[in-house]
Amino acid sequence: MMTIRPPEPWTSGSPTLTARALVLGERIDTAGLERGDALSAAPLSFPAGDGLIVVFRYGVVVLIGLDAAAEAAALERILPRVQGLLSEREEERIQLALRDDQDEGVGADGIVRIGALAPDKLLVVADALAKSAALAQDERQAGKVFDTVEPWARQLADTGRSPGGRRDMLKLIGSALLVQHRLAERVAVREKPDILWERPDLERLYARLEDEYELVERAETLAHKLDLIGETVTVLTDLIDTNRALRLEAIVVGLILAEIALTLIQMFRR
Repeated sequence: MMTIRPPEPWTSGSPTLTARALVLGERIDTAGLERGDALSAAPLSFPAGDGLIVVFRYGVVVLIGLDAAAEAAALERILPRVQGLLSEREEERIQLALRDDQDEGVGADGIVRIGALAPDKLLVVADALAKSAALAQDERQAGKVFDTVEPWARQLADTGRSPGGRRDMLKLIGSALLVQHRLAERVAVREKPDILWERPDLERLYARLEDEYELVERAETLAHKLDLIGETVTVLTDLIDTNRALRLEAIVVGLILAEIALTLIQMFRR
């Protein structure tokens, strides 16, 4: 269960805040990043300057209300603890409006209205934003694999021959499995943030964010695409194995015929 302190340690006088989610790598080791003024332990969140930093173990960090210098300082501290550092970082950015006279949720202008400022509300926003960024990263990786598999399947349908080699197929299978593992194990899209156990009144805000980013629908679509990739690659791999088996059988038959021919030649000479 997450433990969170009251909202007094961190406040902001600005009516709007910018929240930015960055996918840094496969995982982030939060050991050693803990601080005495941390607002929560899972996910690890702590104030920085006039903003808030939320670190998710599945490789995403959310920076809320930080200027460029504070963001650079935060990333400099976090990056050494990132496993599987990505060269291309997926990023999502939103604006948060802090007004008591507005209903919580996402407006037509795309601005997220959270009413009165409180760290627990920011944790709910950070959770949804981090999941959306992680899904975007997985969608991009799965798209690359799908773009490679589709031409191979089309060539198989047009020519009846399996393209590529077994090693290329195995690489595709590995790429698909990595994305599948990340989706299933690292980013539990269907799991709600722990703060909702203590603040069930924030369920409505999280539900609106979940609908806005289409988290469940995107996860299901990605899972179906990965299943299709896996089935296609499995079929192509089976075809390669079949062709290899046929070649081996042809070689064996050729060797048997050669041995018979040599035997007949020796008998004729005798």
